[in-house]
Amino acid sequence: MPRNFAIIDLFAGPGGLGEGFSRAGRNPATPMDIHLSVEMDDYAVQTLRLRSFLRSFDSFPPEYYEALNTGTVLPSWSELYPSNWKLAQGEVRRRVLGAHGVFEEIAVELDKAREANHGDTILIGGPPCQAYSLAGRSRNKGKTGYVAEEDDRHYLYREYVRILDRLRPAAFVMENVKGMLSSRVDGGGIFSRVLDDLEGAGGTGYRLLPLAAVPPADGQRADGRDFLIRAEQHGVPQARHRVIVLGIRKDMAVPDVNSPLLGDPADPVTVAEVIEDLWKLRSGLSRQDETSAWQSTVKAQAEAIASHGSIDPGVRDIALHLARDEALPSKRLSRRVLDADRLPDHLKDWIRDDRLSAALQHETRGHIPDDLGRYLFSAAYARVHDRAPKLSEFPDFLQPRHRNRASGDFADRFRTQVATRPSTTVTSHISKDGHYFIHPDPAQCRSLTVREAARLQTFPDDYFFCGPRTQQYHQVGNAVPPYLAFQIAKAVRRLID
Repeated sequence: MPRNFAIIDLFAGPGGLGEGFSRAGRNPATPMDIHLSVEMDDYAVQTLRLRSFLRSFDSFPPEYYEALNTGTVLPSWSELYPSNWKLAQGEVRRRVLGAHGVFEEIAVELDKAREANHGDTILIGGPPCQAYSLAGRSRNKGKTGYVAEEDDRHYLYREYVRILDRLRPAAFVMENVKGMLSSRVDGGGIFSRVLDDLEGAGGTGYRLLPLAAVPPADGQRADGRDFLIRAEQHGVPQARHRVIVLGIRKDMAVPDVNSPLLGDPADPVTVAEVIEDLWKLRSGLSRQDETSAWQSTVKAQAEAIASHGSIDPGVRDIALHLARDEALPSKRLSRRVLDADRLPDHLKDWIRDDRLSAALQHETRGHIPDDLGRYLFSAAYARVHDRAPKLSEFPDFLQPRHRNRASGDFADRFRTQVATRPSTTVTSHISKDGHYFIHPDPAQCRSLTVREAARLQTFPDDYFFCGPRTQQYHQVGNAVPPYLAFQIAKAVRRLID
């Protein structure tokens, strides 16, 4: 009889880790099911609850596809499938881990999961990273009176460890930003403390294993940087570098590990391969948003770029073409996917859903006319030079009028995601303005849509993000790439099976 592992997902976000583990858990030899997901953001909780509900079926309900394919509002699941919806509500909890009384409430579920599964549980999750990220640390330095030792966010990982102590799972996976490796508090590195606490948790303790490096043969702890995973080396079309620690309970009998658990690095997947089959869209205009006005604005910006005296010849040719082109995109929203498909086989199987005939949440933002010119120039430059231009390489008339633009702090302010390589890290900042996530096609003059960002994060096309568009972006940027999580889950399964 197979062992069934119950998964506890902490700081779950919209469910990137959970999606990967639940997909890997469909293997009947070692089934893994999510028992509990805990998240504080209300919109992410709605997304998690919907996905949990859908996973309760062998095949997603026909009403789900009907709503997605026709663009209508999702039905009331509590009325159509009350028992399934009740299970989803119980699985997903909106709670602030670390807040008063929350641990005591969660502990009840932890005990139930451990006892019902005879100790066969898995803990996954990533404590909030703002205190560790390089951007967050930069912002903190500018705060008057900021004291790192007094920032509770540095120690939220201890709530993860506290739950690890209570649950004593067979295995755990903890994810965080690369900046955790260099973050320092009280004069010492935070990451070594994190590893000490994880290693000694649960009474019996845990063996900590890197996933993308060979563990030390003598059973010693791996070097801190060995826990860094570069997602682009594992089939994800995104240069996302994250610290991920795998722990196996020391009383578990596991095979010797003499090669990287995630396998050897794979060929990189490019931006173009994963988004070019989505319908071409125009951006919006922040005012008087009509197709003719948008096309006229783009042509005017293209003419200005082409006529600038010091413009790059290759960029000038693209701008001249757009200034004369009568076939600029006309739609801001598309529910269609083109027939052309360069998705690699592993992502085609992972992302596509044959019952889905629409592109979900593929709608563009509105931009001011000057930003259309900046987006056009940046995308054209990236097409010619295979890299996005620095702000200093923009012509004078496209330079933003910010007082600090010459400081060097915003050199990548308008960054195109180059078509021929993996994207840069998709972060929650994409919810703010999109300047760092410009589409590689100069004719579209826009930032990425939610669906394009979700593709770069390897969310399946049938994954629906709840809430307004800004919150959809935020959820996508905060997630672990589900396809990477799937590979991690398979590695965990091999060890504990």
